[in-house]
Amino acid sequence: MLAPQIDPVALQLGPIAIHWYGLMYVFAFMSAWKLVQVQLKEQHLWGTMIHPESFENLFTWLILGVILGGRLWYVLFYNPSYYLEHPIEVFYVWNGGMSFHGGFLGSVLAGYIYCKRAGLPYVELLDRFAVVAPLGLAFGRIGNFINGELWGRVADPAQVPWAMIFPHAGNLPRHPSQLYEMALEGLLLFIILWFTRKRDWAVGTRIAIFLLGYAAARIFCENYREPDEQLGFIFANITMGMLQSSAMVVAGIAVLVWIKRKG
Repeated sequence: MLAPQIDPVALQLGPIAIHWYGLMYVFAFMSAWKLVQVQLKEQHLWGTMIHPESFENLFTWLILGVILGGRLWYVLFYNPSYYLEHPIEVFYVWNGGMSFHGGFLGSVLAGYIYCKRAGLPYVELLDRFAVVAPLGLAFGRIGNFINGELWGRVADPAQVPWAMIFPHAGNLPRHPSQLYEMALEGLLLFIILWFTRKRDWAVGTRIAIFLLGYAAARIFCENYREPDEQLGFIFANITMGMLQSSAMVVAGIAVLVWIKRKG
């Protein structure tokens, strides 16, 4: 049985604290910036389909979409009563409290608006970002783990020798569900998409794989993750994460139907 104790502050510069959680987002955005460019250059689309200046602007819009969408979704769907009482804490993103589903929707909407205005091929670019999105998720889950948040359900150390005691979750050993999600939603899905990035698939296929792959991994991991205290189970053994990920399954199937009809 393990009891990780990781200081969430990576670096203290006087009154300024640099948190690991924030650094994970920086690493995620830097990885996406580089690896999307790699894909565009491999397909000789860099400088033709999209130019460096347009890519920088698009990326800025996507970052804003991820941060605003992820935070607002969490505030509205996961803990609205708390933030009504503590509105200033809506801005305390370094303490955690970001929703992947909201961040995903925010980036999709922001990317669509920018591409529409700039005359860029939205679906083609979204396809390339879908390849690297799981790596960003992996960094995010590491941030959750370091923060000691989103811990797993209680586990028997005799059956789960890697069970951990989290500082804010009492003295009972639990599944390190953040690491499960990092491995499945993040690294495994990234490896699948990255090593198939050169396949001659119809535009939109990678988006569908990402939607379905993430949803499957998240729903599986939710069985080991403690439901949010303020929400509990929505009904039966269904959590909010399962419910929202089920919508991604529907979206992934819809994308595949759209690809088939278009082709």
